Amino acid sequence: MTLQEAVSNIEPLDQKAMVIAQKRWDSIAKPLHSLGKLETLLTQVAGITGNADIDLSKRGLVAMCADNGVVEEGVTQTGQEVTAIVAENFLRYDTSVGVMCKQNHAEIFPVDMGMVTDTKVRTDHKVAYGTQNMTKGPAMTREQAIKGIEAGIAMVEELKNKGYKILATGEMGIGNTTTSSAVASVLLDQPVEEMTGRGAGLTSEGLVRKIAAIRKAIELNQPDPSDAIDVLAKVGGLDIAGMAGVFLGGAVYHVPVIMDGFISCVSALIAMQICPAAGDYILASHVSKEPAAHLILEHMKKEAILYADMCLGEGTGAVALFPILDLAAAVYHSMSTFEDIN
Repeated sequence: MTLQEAVSNIEPLDQKAMVIAQKRWDSIAKPLHSLGKLETLLTQVAGITGNADIDLSKRGLVAMCADNGVVEEGVTQTGQEVTAIVAENFLRYDTSVGVMCKQNHAEIFPVDMGMVTDTKVRTDHKVAYGTQNMTKGPAMTREQAIKGIEAGIAMVEELKNKGYKILATGEMGIGNTTTSSAVASVLLDQPVEEMTGRGAGLTSEGLVRKIAAIRKAIELNQPDPSDAIDVLAKVGGLDIAGMAGVFLGGAVYHVPVIMDGFISCVSALIAMQICPAAGDYILASHVSKEPAAHLILEHMKKEAILYADMCLGEGTGAVALFPILDLAAAVYHSMSTFEDIN
């Protein structure tokens, strides 16, 4: 499905299913609305799927993996080889999020969107062998950015057809907090230094280099803030493009998609700029420790549930929402109603 076709297929949430879900919550033998966001999240899920009989039993994490040319500027703590190592570790569930997925009965689907080397991770959606250094020119072409988004949409279609009921977003790509900060700075029209954090433990000296590289890239490429795809192509990354596609795909195929932290939120921001209606299909998980995270959530009018100072990425924050949703679903399905207890 092309990006244009996808956008034209996105509809508003199913209000009828949401009314039924809310009535179910209101009938349960407990004070009205007393489970707060747990209730609103499940009601949203009913609207997304068009079914008040909520089923979250089969869940997956789509982890988009890509390399970023901007690492040449010394903006990261580690080298690009780490992207490939962690991406392959996803296949063995031998990462932080892998352990969390096993605990939550979720499967991981790593996708090579643009790593500099081929690995055992699937490459059928690979757009390029890494992006270009955005301080010397656009990170990628507009066509590559769109191809990346369309790959994310295709992943949701594939997993929906396999029976997956809910998806979390995750990523792996050394240098991707740099690209995310650049995209966020342009789209939210905020100063670069306010949108840029230390990523995976960067030193103060490294942070100065990172901010300088982002400023240089924005000045050189002049991304158009009113055109999210232009911004993505000029100062973004292929992992961001893939996740933006997953958010749009969730809206097309009526699958709830959970945002992770900063990088994932930037991808959701792009998806919502491309099609504002897609925002209703997105669930917020946590507020990342990255400085711009709360600003992006605020801009998207999303409220996260978890405040845990997490900034690991991979999808860890998104997967941490699964057990909370399970608790909500247990009450929703199992509790006695006022009618039951007379």
